[in-house]
Amino acid sequence: MAISIQQTEWNSGLCDCFESISTCCYGFWCCPCLACTVSERFGENRCLPLCDLCSPAVMSACGIPLFVPPASVALRASLRNRYNIKGSICKDIIASCFCVSCVWCQMHRELKYRKKNTITVNVQPAPVMMAPVNTAPAVVIGQQRVIMTS
Repeated sequence: MAISIQQTEWNSGLCDCFESISTCCYGFWCCPCLACTVSERFGENRCLPLCDLCSPAVMSACGIPLFVPPASVALRASLRNRYNIKGSICKDIIASCFCVSCVWCQMHRELKYRKKNTITVNVQPAPVMMAPVNTAPAVVIGQQRVIMTS
């Protein structure tokens, strides 16, 4: 029996800069700082987005042209999977290649939205009941004639 979970849309579009002007200004003036913040809020290493800065130089030095920013694509795909957002890896690659700062801004807005709309459930462990010290252990006979003792 497969359980189908309905996919949702992104909370904001890729170019919805006016929904959160402070995020987009931050992303425009200091995209690496915003990227590191998004990475940390998502639960990944804060320095992960630095791969986007270093990878093209290292790969080009080895003679391999690299145009896809690996950290932004990976984090965007992970964010989509975690929150069950519609999309594909191809769309993630295209968006990250053509407007990486917009991608980081969209992910930042999405994480802010998800944090604001998350319901926290406080689950406490069941109370532990202590048996008296000087009593014999209880014996229970199950349906299959299995004897369990406590």
